[in-house]
Amino acid sequence: MTRLGWVGGFVAWLWSLACLAQGVAFRPLQPGVEYGTLTLTARPAAGDGLLHVVRVDPAQAELALGLASRDGRLRTAARWAESSGLSVVINAGMYETDYRSNVGRLVDGSHVNQRRWKRAYQSVLVLGPTAPGLPAARLLDRDAPDFEAQAQGYRAVVQNLRLVKAPGKNVWKPNGRRWSEAFVASDAEGRLLFCFTRTPFEMATLMELVLASDLGVVRAMHVEGGPEASLSLRAGTLSVDLAGSYETGFFPRDDNHQQWELPNVLGVRASGR
Repeated sequence: MTRLGWVGGFVAWLWSLACLAQGVAFRPLQPGVEYGTLTLTARPAAGDGLLHVVRVDPAQAELALGLASRDGRLRTAARWAESSGLSVVINAGMYETDYRSNVGRLVDGSHVNQRRWKRAYQSVLVLGPTAPGLPAARLLDRDAPDFEAQAQGYRAVVQNLRLVKAPGKNVWKPNGRRWSEAFVASDAEGRLLFCFTRTPFEMATLMELVLASDLGVVRAMHVEGGPEASLSLRAGTLSVDLAGSYETGFFPRDDNHQQWELPNVLGVRASGR
């Protein structure tokens, strides 16, 4: 095949995938929290080809962090949900070899999990406003000129590797590496999206599919890949526990079906807790 033919075929393939990923129908789980799925690919190499999305309005639903460095021990996302009164749980970020510290900065009130800023990480989630009039949570670009001003007045800070920069720019390039993925995004209305796909993608491809959908993503940060990537839901009769598997160079197979224990998670308080 000629180079032109290969490029044309790749573009056609990517466009066909993007067409699949246009719409998602959300179902309410609790005030300010909705759940739905969209099809990323109809012929996945592994997994189900779906992106699971929990859309959270921080003005209506309370966000919380579960930290083993403060709360005692590692737990699966499912166990974090059950032990901490959380209806939704996703990874808070990649962690160091001490199985406690986030790779990027992570502070929750007086508790410091990771003091240092990671120079290359440009996504920062802030939550828990300490001053009136501030949004309940924000996903920010650390290299934005007004970052310091926007990040002030919050109890919690979580820094991670950036996937999408405002106003919806994919910052990844193709690199031949694929993995199951958990990420947190925000849309133009300030809602947060907790996203998970077991099907391994290159991040450049996955973000193009996400940006082509109707989710309206303007920012996104990577919170974990491979078998550690997790998402759990507990709402009414709904009980969902999702676990990643494939990761190039680390876990290159699709036979992990158990959630791994995690030191740091981001969650949503269940209604009435």
